[in-house]
Amino acid sequence: MNRFQFSRSLILSVFMISTFAIGMTEYVVTGLLTQFSADLNVDLSKTGLLLSVYAISVAVFGPILRMATIKFPPKPLLIGLMVIFIISNTMAATAQNFEILLLSRLVSAIMHAPFFGLCMTIAFNLSTPEKGPRAIAAVQGGLTIAIMLGVPFGSYLGGIFEWRYVFWIIVLIGIIALIGLTLVTPNQKVEVTPNLRKELRIFKNRNVLLVLAIIIFGFSGVFTAYTFTEPMLHEISGLGTIGITIGLFLFGLGAVIGNFISGKIPSELLTERLILALGVLALILALFTFLIPFKIMAFAMCFLFGAGTFGTTPILNSKIILAGEEAPSLSGTIAASVFNLANSIGATLSTIFLNTGASFTLITLIAAGMITFGMVLTFITHKVEDKSLFFQTNS
Repeated sequence: MNRFQFSRSLILSVFMISTFAIGMTEYVVTGLLTQFSADLNVDLSKTGLLLSVYAISVAVFGPILRMATIKFPPKPLLIGLMVIFIISNTMAATAQNFEILLLSRLVSAIMHAPFFGLCMTIAFNLSTPEKGPRAIAAVQGGLTIAIMLGVPFGSYLGGIFEWRYVFWIIVLIGIIALIGLTLVTPNQKVEVTPNLRKELRIFKNRNVLLVLAIIIFGFSGVFTAYTFTEPMLHEISGLGTIGITIGLFLFGLGAVIGNFISGKIPSELLTERLILALGVLALILALFTFLIPFKIMAFAMCFLFGAGTFGTTPILNSKIILAGEEAPSLSGTIAASVFNLANSIGATLSTIFLNTGASFTLITLIAAGMITFGMVLTFITHKVEDKSLFFQTNS
């Protein structure tokens, strides 16, 4: 038993290193928007495309790639996806114009959802039923640690030296992850070949559709506010490079704490805790720009924003995987894809609002309203969902 636990821990650790690298790629650009704007001679509002294009590419191309590779064994597929990741970040590090940088984001985004989906599924299957949500939180933990350490470090490195160094570091981490995946990922033999038509029935599953609606119409509010966090801290709080780095670090610290706390929630309480988490997050964003002019409060709000945001994601991921029994191969990818669809909606909306002259305060208030709507949808879900799906994991 101890040997099994050690092997499981080692596999989860490699998955966390991998998702750390991917999470750093996804989110580090948030702390570099000002540098991209200056170095590549593009408007600040246009740099938001680096987030929205990445997110929509994950949402659109991720499921397509997973469906095309659904019969592939997990281990070689994970390795191949990490190779794509390394190539894409090399493109970013050597990009000579904004268009090439944008293309590198698209290439990187293609592998995101299938990779996260495979990692979550393998981690869930390696765990006892009651530890499944915690295993998903561990995989997600690499991403939140990337937000805590990778994003502020990248922002600092870009502010002091040059943003290209950030992507070279990501390439190095990707190579380390590739070696780890090659050595420790179990060679799982698929006993029953996945049936794509059967797995697509997940989109007829009412319990799954309700969770997807919460993510799309509610969680999208997170990125509506998060996309321009760095400019908000710069313009409203008056923070410089070091101050912004601290703020982004505290957002990430909150993300890590929120992620692992929510990963301990029993399956039967997931929906109730989600209602609470979304309500608190909506309140945080409603107050955000009113409090961040005070530097101490700016740091506190960054921490609370991160904790609220990533206190919800393991809950939503777990609910999709638990409810999507008919799609064991696709459910994790669908979860990652829909989160990024929500991120894309949020980033696109905030960019549009900023281009039309909306203030940062109005943008964060709209974000709070969207998350409140997500809370209402969660309350409705609590009333109508099939709760036996979540109780059976402890039986």
